[in-house]
Amino acid sequence: MDANKFDYLLRQGDNALILSQQLSQLCGKGPALEEDMALTNVALDLLGQTRLWLTYAGELEGQGRDEDRLAYLRDTREFRNVLLVEQPNGDYAQTMVRQFFFDAWHYFLMRGLLSSSDRRIGEIAEKSIKEVTYHLRRSSDLVVRLGDGTDISHRKMQDAVDELWTFTGELFAYDAVDLAMVEQGVAPAAEPLRAAFLEHVAEVMEEATLRMPSPDAFMQRGGKQGRHSERLGYVLAEMQFLQRAYPGAEW
Repeated sequence: MDANKFDYLLRQGDNALILSQQLSQLCGKGPALEEDMALTNVALDLLGQTRLWLTYAGELEGQGRDEDRLAYLRDTREFRNVLLVEQPNGDYAQTMVRQFFFDAWHYFLMRGLLSSSDRRIGEIAEKSIKEVTYHLRRSSDLVVRLGDGTDISHRKMQDAVDELWTFTGELFAYDAVDLAMVEQGVAPAAEPLRAAFLEHVAEVMEEATLRMPSPDAFMQRGGKQGRHSERLGYVLAEMQFLQRAYPGAEW
């Protein structure tokens, strides 16, 4: 088994899984019916992508762990998602800024993975790219509308940008796993991804009349190596409860 590739697959699957779980918690709580439905649809898109990543990870590992076992029977330290996706939903500004930062990175990553040397990963990216493109278009539009809206919405959006920016650096902080994937031609390099991300974010921030924090600001990291905030524990406790309480339960 290629341990680096297995870990890389877990990272992609866990990012989508945890953000999907976070968004699903907002079902019925959206600020408007259309937005409530949109949040739920994005959550379902991400859950579908999770299944593709974790199924491949389980097959590569070869130890009989399918997508369900990887999702529901791992502990906090075994998850490899970035810290950004486990940040609290907070108010709607925080929810949308978190989504926008993730979508901007996710879109350019999927574009890069389309030409992956791993055929299976390229196919997952191809299946995901239309959804991811929609996610970015939607979150970019909402950031502009809320940032350039009322004084209150502008202030809340700026507060959310300032609070969550520190978690964006980890997206491009490549470690030995990422570098091994780049060397094998499986994943795109960090530099072009970061440049495209910053360019898009800067354009949206300007249109939204929001102040973009410095790209060189201090950045949090550790999620990809299994060092998480306490928030992830609460997310997993809710997500994994049924399987933990009734092992092997089936519908």
